Amino acid sequence: MTQKSFIRGVGSYLPARVLTNAQLAETVDTSDEWIRERTGITQRYIAAEGQNTSDLGYKAALKALDTAKMSGDDIDLIIVATSTPDLTFPSTATIIQELLGMEHGAAFDVQAVCSGFIYALSLADAMIKSEKASNVLVIGAETFSRILDWNDRSTCVLFGDGAGAMIVSSTPYEDEKAGDGVLSTFIRSDGRHKDLLYVDGGPSSTRTVGKLRMVGNQVFRHAVKELSDSMVQCAAAVDMAIEDIDWFVPHQANQRILEAVAKRLDLRRGQVVSTVAYHANTSAASIPLALDVAISDGRIKRGHTIMLEAFGGGFTWGAALLAY
Repeated sequence: MTQKSFIRGVGSYLPARVLTNAQLAETVDTSDEWIRERTGITQRYIAAEGQNTSDLGYKAALKALDTAKMSGDDIDLIIVATSTPDLTFPSTATIIQELLGMEHGAAFDVQAVCSGFIYALSLADAMIKSEKASNVLVIGAETFSRILDWNDRSTCVLFGDGAGAMIVSSTPYEDEKAGDGVLSTFIRSDGRHKDLLYVDGGPSSTRTVGKLRMVGNQVFRHAVKELSDSMVQCAAAVDMAIEDIDWFVPHQANQRILEAVAKRLDLRRGQVVSTVAYHANTSAASIPLALDVAISDGRIKRGHTIMLEAFGGGFTWGAALLAY
């Protein structure tokens, strides 16, 4: 019998500083109305000076461990999805491993930009099902504010900082209503479109960190199509129809993208979890952040089916179907 990957716990963390649209408009040629109409975003969170991606990921991890009724001693693998690591190396995952006091197991980062959490979850699922790990801490954490061009209103208004975490385990959560965990994952990429969403720097090419650049209309077009198709294929892999899924927790990129995908798949507005207005686009962190919000407020309950999906630079995209 194939080992299952159960969802034991979820947690999230946001920095203390809130940057509203009105505050942003004081330094950038934009307005609250302009941002809301085009993105649905009202505010974003910004990491404090000296607060690193690992710090955000560690705080989210502690909350996930608490909800799972586990500790760092129980974890044997940490996978961190991030495009804004603390350092070129070592990995942010190993830094979090030390913060958790873990002197065992393994830890590494995954870089798939906004799709990073889906990629990391897919890896965690594979490791558990192949019996290479028993309890995996999957984290999406970003400090995107550090790679934004704050003079480019087409991009700087979209992003924020934050972290979310999930614990995937070979041992089920002690609740008779709990589902079978990860049912299916689907990941894809197409490097031909790398110039449409990228950072214009790196250790090998420019010896700098660089700033985020995006051709927004092209990203929108590709995202809507690929996200829709990936969810259909992910569900079809386990013979489940889209209309039979309880909740959809998308990457919180832009309210327009969320609505366009929902329309394409004929989803009910109430079953799509949207938190983009609250924390903007936090890249790899946005899915676990949104999931934690919907679990915490009681919308998503044990036994519900959940479709996660994301699209990011590369291009990368993917989906994951869960029975929570």
